[in-house]
Amino acid sequence: MTERPYVVDEMISAKSIAARIEALAREIDAAFADTEKLVVVGLLRGSFVFIADLVRELRLPVEVDFLEASSYGDAMESSREVRILKDLRSGVEGRDVLVVEDIVDTGHTLHHVTGLLRSRGPARLKSIALLDKPTRREVDFRSDWLGFEIPDEFVVGYGIDFAQRNRNLPYIGKVRFTD
Repeated sequence: MTERPYVVDEMISAKSIAARIEALAREIDAAFADTEKLVVVGLLRGSFVFIADLVRELRLPVEVDFLEASSYGDAMESSREVRILKDLRSGVEGRDVLVVEDIVDTGHTLHHVTGLLRSRGPARLKSIALLDKPTRREVDFRSDWLGFEIPDEFVVGYGIDFAQRNRNLPYIGKVRFTD
């Protein structure tokens, strides 16, 4: 595959992301104040940086688990077919669960994953997304908490990749092709 040349223009700074995560963590702390332990489920791979920063800001007792779902592969467009590539290691029945997603685009992945987890009988099930592209929505889904609403741009950084590149950028940036 020949990769098209591109540059990444910063959209959301690392400082803005950190401040928003701190505020979101306070809201989550309040919502789950009575929990024995919050099971924080990160959707791999894009959410790994977000989940790490979020759980460090939470004051609640947490357990972290991961679920890997795919609807993109290396493409820039969702296939709309959600596949579970890695399931949770522990059960969620009767437990408080927070699903952490990097970006809600068409909504298919988070809709599918929350439906799957809901069928497993958690006490409470909530979701948080760092980014949301509401103009791309194809299914009726909104996360309970949201970091930033963004326009329909292809973005990378802060754990989000383009063909497994740019995850290590400390900010969210827009991909701009140069050819």
